[in-house]
Order: sequence, then C-alpha cells, then structure tokens
Amino acid sequence: MNDEVRLSLEETHALAVSALRGQGYADRHAQAIADTLTAAERDECKSHGLFRVPFYVKALHEAGVSPDAEPVLRDLAPGVIQVDAHFGFAPLALQVAADPLEKRAREQGIAALAIVNAFNVSALWPEVERLAERGLVAFAFTAAHRYVAPAGGIRPIYGTNPMAFGWPRKGSPPLIFDQASSMSARGEIQIHLRDGKPLPPGWAIDAEGQPTTDPKAALAGAQLTFGGYKGAAIALMVELLAGALVGGPFSFEAHAKNTSGSGAPCGGEFMMAIDPARCLGSEDREGQLTHAETLFAEILAQEGTRLPSDRRYRARQRTPQEGIVIPASLHKTLLEFTGSD
Repeated sequence: MNDEVRLSLEETHALAVSALRGQGYADRHAQAIADTLTAAERDECKSHGLFRVPFYVKALHEAGVSPDAEPVLRDLAPGVIQVDAHFGFAPLALQVAADPLEKRAREQGIAALAIVNAFNVSALWPEVERLAERGLVAFAFTAAHRYVAPAGGIRPIYGTNPMAFGWPRKGSPPLIFDQASSMSARGEIQIHLRDGKPLPPGWAIDAEGQPTTDPKAALAGAQLTFGGYKGAAIALMVELLAGALVGGPFSFEAHAKNTSGSGAPCGGEFMMAIDPARCLGSEDREGQLTHAETLFAEILAQEGTRLPSDRRYRARQRTPQEGIVIPASLHKTLLEFTGSD
C-alpha cells in the first residue's frame, strides 16, 4: 500500500483551495491561504505546507475565525499603517498591506505595518520575500500561544516568536531568513509526533522541567529558546513588538483566550520596510546591494557554508518538475474537507 501521494504544485494549490472553500472559507481567503501553503510546499518547508490545512479548518469551526472578513487599512502616521484583519487569517491581510507598505517605504524611506486581530499559523518569510523582491529591506515579527519557557524557567510564557528578515539582491533571489526564537517551530515537534520520531536533544522539557526527546511530552511541557538567555531575550523583544507595540495580546494572553485548543493564535504582527537607497542620501540605488554581495562572497568562499534561504531556493528549482509528496493520510483528510473521497 502506497502511504504517500505526489502532487504537482498546481494540484497542491487547487487542493488547498478546494479543502478550505469546502469547509466554509470565502474564495479570497482560501486563495491567499493556499498561496502561502503552496509556497511552503514548493520550498519543502513541510511544517507550514498542507500539514497546516487541518489547523485552518479546526480554527474556523472552533476558534471564532471569520471565513470572509475583509481586512481594513488605516493610516496611523505618515510612515505607519495598520491593517485590522477582523479575526480572519493573516495571509489576506498581508496581501492587502503589501502595496501600501511599499508605497510608504518609498515615500518616507522607512515604514511600519501593524497587523491586528489576525489568526496566524503561517511562516513569516512569504511577506518579507514579497517586499525584498521589490527592492526593500524587510523585517517581520509575530508571537503565538505560550509554548516556550523563559531562560531558567520551566513554565511556558512566550510563543515560538518567529522573526523574518529579507535583503534584496541584484540578479539573485533575495536573502531571507525566518526563524523561531525557540529551538524549533511548533509544527516541527508536531510532525515528529505524527511520524513517530524522537526530537533532537535540547528542543524541549517535559511538564516537570526535565529534558525530553519525546514529542508528546514536549508538547505537554515547554519548548526551549535557542542560545539560552540570548534566545529568550529575542523572544521577549518579539512579544513586545507584536504585542504591546501594536496593541495585540502577549502569547500567554492569546493562549488563555484559546478555549477551543485550536492551536491558531490570534494577535498581532509587526513589520518594517526600508528603502535602502534612501539610507545613503544619494541617487545610488544599488550601492548597498553591490557592497552586500562582497560579504556574501566572503562567506561562500569557505567550504561548507551557504546563505540563509539557499536550501529553499534549491528546493524551489526541483519541485516544479518533481512535485511534492505528502502522507496519504493527510491527502485523504484534505479530500474529505473538499467533500470528495
């Protein structure tokens, strides 16, 4: 019996849209969410690909997600805009915000975006890559539910609190990184549990605060930050940027409101976009980009090195021809969501 299913990227997107629409999402939301899911599968970021569809469905039915909310944009200052997602998922709100954020960054040199009242289980790199492809330097930060213990503690307070950064390049795809302030994304632990695999040491502790490689015990306990106190400081920064700064909840507050146990946090996201040319005070729109390439070349001159996002870009070259592979059990679930069998 074949326990895997291979899909083309076009089939991946169509299946995601059909599953989401079949469960009640309006087409604009289904399309925006499917865009991010397909991008993750294309780049072999499995923990944020089709694996996430059941999260979107559970949140819709149990967590009060709006399936058809229209994001509303507000001007807060010349260089600050806000998009209220009105309790829809974040991908559509981020698409609505992209052009206005770029426009403000061009006008002001730097601009900020506050996304509020948004559910989010997506990766952050799609939104920073979107801006970096337009020639902007971009940052993104968001919190989650309380999954991660502060350094020295055993009780979860922080979210996995990812941050993403995008740097435009001339003649090459942007340099992008997207990383949790925890040792791993939550979804990586969930995939280890699904696949019956132990966790690497150092990812988590159990409910008694003891180190564990058991995914089930880790999910019942707490995840750990990377780099001890250093990662915890970054997690704290992300809480403040995506919480207090934009008027959203902290991770432990969002968790307390999640009575359904959907695993889909509702809160804020903070982004910044910078026009690099405006930082030089000259008409040289490529000076920094050319200079940055000398750093990248110096890094790559050492054997065994690579730049952040290179692995994703290599996958991006393969998957349009080879397609993507998902467990047959997940494929069956997605077909059930569409009403097919």
